[in-house]
Amino acid sequence: MRGLTRGERILLLVLVLLTAIAGVTRYADVSAVLAFAMSGLALAGLAWIVSFGTEQVGSRLGPAATGMLQSTLGNLPEFFVVVFALSKGETVVAQTSLVGSILANALLVLGLVIVVGARQTHDGVMRFSTGLPRDTATLLLLASSIIVILGLSLASGDKASHHIKAISSIGAVCILAVYVAWAIPYVRSGGGDAHAETRVSLPFAATLLALGGVGSAFVSDWFIHALDPAVESLGISKAFAGLVIVAIAGNAVENAAGLVLAHKGQADLAISVVKNSVAQVAAFLFPALVLVSLLFTTPLTFSLAPVYIGAIILTAIVIAQVTGDGQATAFEGWALVAVYAIIAVVTLYE
Repeated sequence: MRGLTRGERILLLVLVLLTAIAGVTRYADVSAVLAFAMSGLALAGLAWIVSFGTEQVGSRLGPAATGMLQSTLGNLPEFFVVVFALSKGETVVAQTSLVGSILANALLVLGLVIVVGARQTHDGVMRFSTGLPRDTATLLLLASSIIVILGLSLASGDKASHHIKAISSIGAVCILAVYVAWAIPYVRSGGGDAHAETRVSLPFAATLLALGGVGSAFVSDWFIHALDPAVESLGISKAFAGLVIVAIAGNAVENAAGLVLAHKGQADLAISVVKNSVAQVAAFLFPALVLVSLLFTTPLTFSLAPVYIGAIILTAIVIAQVTGDGQATAFEGWALVAVYAIIAVVTLYE
């Protein structure tokens, strides 16, 4: 653990202990709500471990590659949650957790980052580069397009509506191809997050990354196992659990990192952390999981309930409006948060 600060060492030990407690609650005769809560906290903790390990491994690769690697592997906890949800036939949780990640990052977290960032400037305006925000909006609109088209097809009952699985699979390949076409030049350009400081050895960082990934797989299984009884005990919908609880727990690290960077006045870096996460989930994780789901009895498709179709397309339009000009005020940040709150309340009654 050489190279870690005292606080990081304590945090790492606490997170390991938290994961162990989550495992105990999974197999012990305890409240389902407690098991659900401990698994959720453990997921957030493992997200930090994966994020830190990725940052240290990626620091040898350069700033853009590091940012891309961190965004990709930082979604490991959520990837496993969706996989285990699909393996147990929990399609609603799988879909809403992915949709929730997009909405939580693009509306709630981005909104709060803008509020915090705007307050650090003398004129109350947060300024940042427009390249990544525009790219993210384009990728989100691309992902939204197949969701909207499938929604219209199902609503009209045309012939294509009987081939949702095939259309989703082909669409997933198309979206992934576009994402790769964007990601390769982005990484080669050298743009992205600032170069991370190398503080631990490569073997130790790789070990953290491996342990975080394996731990995420186990905890995700425990989380899904406790989901049904916990939802029933709390009286909330599975849609709300997926869209709000799972999404926020799985993206806790990116959420916190964006807010801290905004508070420090690092506007470009704060925006890039959040925007990279949105692009990753919409144009990489979602389509990748659609293809992975072909291995299960219950496939994941781009066919969503009308309310989520509207929420995603509205989100794509709103973030393009707010961040497209390279500046935003606290008022615009609160507007994004308000949109998220409205969507979250709707899912509470789904």
